[in-house]
Amino acid sequence: MPHDIDLIAILVAGFGLALVFGYVASRLKAPPLVGYLIAGILIGPTTPGFVGDMALAHQLSEIGVMLLMFGVGLHFSISDLMAVKRLAIPGAVLQILLSTLLGAGLGLWWDMSLMGSLVFGLSLSVASTVVLLRSLESRDLLLTGDGKIAVGWLVVEDLVMVLMLVLLPVAAELMAAAASPDPAVSLSADVWQSLAVTFVKLAGFVALMLLVGKRVLPWMLARVADTGSRELFTLCVIATALGTAFLAAAVFEVSFALGAFFAGMMLRESDLSHRAAEESLPLRDAFAVLFFVSVGMLFDPSIVLREPVLLFMTVLVVLVGKTVIAAGFVMLSGYPKRTALVVSASLAQIGEFSFILAGMGLAMKLIGQEVYSVILAAAFVSIALNVAVMNVALAWADRPVS
Repeated sequence: MPHDIDLIAILVAGFGLALVFGYVASRLKAPPLVGYLIAGILIGPTTPGFVGDMALAHQLSEIGVMLLMFGVGLHFSISDLMAVKRLAIPGAVLQILLSTLLGAGLGLWWDMSLMGSLVFGLSLSVASTVVLLRSLESRDLLLTGDGKIAVGWLVVEDLVMVLMLVLLPVAAELMAAAASPDPAVSLSADVWQSLAVTFVKLAGFVALMLLVGKRVLPWMLARVADTGSRELFTLCVIATALGTAFLAAAVFEVSFALGAFFAGMMLRESDLSHRAAEESLPLRDAFAVLFFVSVGMLFDPSIVLREPVLLFMTVLVVLVGKTVIAAGFVMLSGYPKRTALVVSASLAQIGEFSFILAGMGLAMKLIGQEVYSVILAAAFVSIALNVAVMNVALAWADRPVS
């Protein structure tokens, strides 16, 4: 047998165990995503037996993030958002703000740093696109008025999180400079120059996408489609997603995630966007599975025993705090109880953006491995319980008013 089979081994183990545990989770009426995370735990360093190559897992997860964000951009519709803007935009922003404050307060109470607490709070404030869409689809609610509001709300959350991915390193640099005891470091000209360069690069990338990418990428997709080759069309879509993400990181020093999101937004302008979404879906789904598996590999199950109080409080913020905030705003806006319950129950979980934000915080040393594991554990619990939360919400919504 060849010696250099680490990549093959992690793909076989990751996909195989994800299939098994995803199937078990589905049979138990839980989202398959729970099974994917369990598969990651089993091939991670905290459990006995086979341990996947963490460096390879990290790179595979980066591809997963790119394709997840590409899918978000590809499905982002300004017209759909504008149809529910009166409720979704202010509601999502308020819910993110208050949920972040709740989470940050919990973090400060647990002696986290200010920046670490903000990362912790932000990670708890945003729901999983995958879980929400599949939850609504399974109940035939996706195309209803309530479903459209929930999706619009989530789109706003996703956009805010995309912005946070850009601003988080900037905010961390500012706060580190402000907190430095060395007066030569504190908010020096070099810090401001660094921040200015960051924003100039970001503005340059956005301008390039809007002025050039908006025309070139759809044109290129149309020319490839004219060949009649399905595999070339799919290849063009994937190359566009990964190539734009790599360009954003290598040239403009913008995150892979933001680059892929803009690639999806630009292809959305094409008449072939629906075909692009459909034909790239299998590969996007496959790498999304690897993303969740790689997240599970970083999770330490013993956190449940080491930090039970913090985990319990974190789950309360996600399941109760976010739900009350969202439901309260919807009802105060004059919408019926059913709409408030459907929207709030849909959002009562955390997922992929939480993992991305927490991973960035961990890499930047804003949070530690303990906090990261608490966030992952809260995601496990909230995703696993989301089916039950949704069932209770719908049963309550359908109860006659006495």
